[in-house]
Amino acid sequence: QVQVVESGGGLVQAGGSLRLSCAASGNWFTINVMGWYRQAPGKQRELVANISSGGITNYADSVKGRFTISRDNAKNTVYLQMNSLKPEDTAVYLCKVTGSRYGVWGLGTQVTVSS
Repeated sequence: QVQVVESGGGLVQAGGSLRLSCAASGNWFTINVMGWYRQAPGKQRELVANISSGGITNYADSVKGRFTISRDNAKNTVYLQMNSLKPEDTAVYLCKVTGSRYGVWGLGTQVTVSS
């Protein structure tokens, strides 16, 4: 059985920073892409950033220059460092891990940015 668990969300003032973590556990065999998505109330889920097993990254235009995605392959963990947060970054942040056999979503972690 495989599992994806996020942590690190919370409440922060505009301009502040948060670091999210997402750990994949279980028998994954091979993990390919690890990514962060977000969903705000009344809006569609959108890709924030993802990273391949080789370290190639992809970011949404709205977060470029402010967010940094990284991963530790030995720990099957992906991180999202979020700086210069804005109220419009408020959302549930969900991690998706895609392996050779599975694509699994975490339950999400709430990020709230106050103005």
